[in-house]
Amino acid sequence: MNEFTMNDLMVLMPYAPIIIVAVTSLLAMIAITIQRSHFVTATISVVGLNVGLFTLIGQITGVIDSGAVVASAEQLFVVDSFAKFNMVVIFICALACCTLAYAYLANLKDNKDELYLLLLLSTTGALLMVSAQHMAAFFMSLELLSIPLYGLLSYTYMRNRSLESGLKYLVLSATASATILMGMAFIYAQVGSLAFKPISLVLGSMFESPLLILGAALMLFGIAFKLSAAPFHMWTPDVYEGAPAPIATYLASVSKVAMMALAVRFLIDSALLALPSVQMLLVVMATLSILAGNLLAVRQTSLKRLLGYSSIAHMGYVLIVIVSIGAAADSISSMYMAIYAFTSIGAFGVVTLMSSPYRQSGEADDLSHYQGLFWRRPIITAVMTIMMLSLAGIPLTAGFITKLFAILAAVQGTNWFLAAMIILGSAIGLFYYLRVMLTLFKRPKQFIEFDVAGQWGIRVGGLMVIGVTVVIIYFGVLPNSLIVWSDMARIW
Repeated sequence: MNEFTMNDLMVLMPYAPIIIVAVTSLLAMIAITIQRSHFVTATISVVGLNVGLFTLIGQITGVIDSGAVVASAEQLFVVDSFAKFNMVVIFICALACCTLAYAYLANLKDNKDELYLLLLLSTTGALLMVSAQHMAAFFMSLELLSIPLYGLLSYTYMRNRSLESGLKYLVLSATASATILMGMAFIYAQVGSLAFKPISLVLGSMFESPLLILGAALMLFGIAFKLSAAPFHMWTPDVYEGAPAPIATYLASVSKVAMMALAVRFLIDSALLALPSVQMLLVVMATLSILAGNLLAVRQTSLKRLLGYSSIAHMGYVLIVIVSIGAAADSISSMYMAIYAFTSIGAFGVVTLMSSPYRQSGEADDLSHYQGLFWRRPIITAVMTIMMLSLAGIPLTAGFITKLFAILAAVQGTNWFLAAMIILGSAIGLFYYLRVMLTLFKRPKQFIEFDVAGQWGIRVGGLMVIGVTVVIIYFGVLPNSLIVWSDMARIW
């Protein structure tokens, strides 16, 4: 009996970081029922996420036993190096969102504790998503990520925009999930298996199967919605604008990293990238995402909407990497998404520090709210400037390195048109990123509507935003460590 228990324990060890987050959500739930305390619930959440992160790092470095990893094509989840890399990114982003949420909710008179509970549940779903290698695991983990987001987006319900944001995401996300399910049904009807790898084994004999192509297309449409890739992107700016600033940060980082990792594993393991029709779909989505995201961002005066359209364009760049180098896209796409997530945390972090959940008129979202910010808050202006430069892909920032690798991937795949699209998109993007930076250095307004707290730099949220900025500069100046770090993100 003892031997059986030990064997079970060793089998569960690879999933220890995910189990820790799930247990943390239970502890947070118990703490809420015993005594409501914003500080206690936030502390439990942050401690649990830190324990999960350090356990994962210990397993990667070999300090902690990672258990008996037995890879099987039919198992639901697999914790390989690709999953571990993306799990580290998800843990860091979730911790950043928790710290930002603590300062943001400090003056909220309504219940604050449930936000952390929903955040932990959604993070559990994200961690499972990057490990999923089976259709059932795909759908269950995706819904575990998505369903808590409905409540998170509507959390500041006293603002109509927040309620509208949650409702839009609920309706459209449910439609995307139904589309993914239908695609899975078509693939299963043709292949006879729900696991990813068996699809590749039978793909050769049914290369032009209409049912398989239809199933793959429907799944890609659902994935494109979750990634906010064009032409399934229309929800993104509205949801970003209405969402509470820390949750918009979470949506732009954790949600995108998890969905992209799952999409990459699905496309590579199933070998669906070998289908010319799937490649064509990805090329069209990438091209439309870059054009729509960048051109629509040019006219925006709302910073959150601008960042929303920017995310559409960046998803297009990553799709180019996937379609250009296929099975070798795992590490480069993971590196791109990690840096994009950290940059989004920095940009949305500034918005969060400037915002309040109580203003019916909205948060510190309009560009006019940031006019002349440099003259009273030079450090936070420097943070926002570096984030904009990184998103634009300017040298000496990590964003330049990732965009360079995206262009190299397109060239390696001899997709000259797609390489040109990255360059064109970056040129258009430079215009609106520079517009944000110029606004920061203009003559300040006489009436200041929003401002950060006087001691923001010594608070946890402020320190975290400054820390992300240091990371972006470090990887931009010394990219070798970033390349080595991302090279471990390989699918078995």
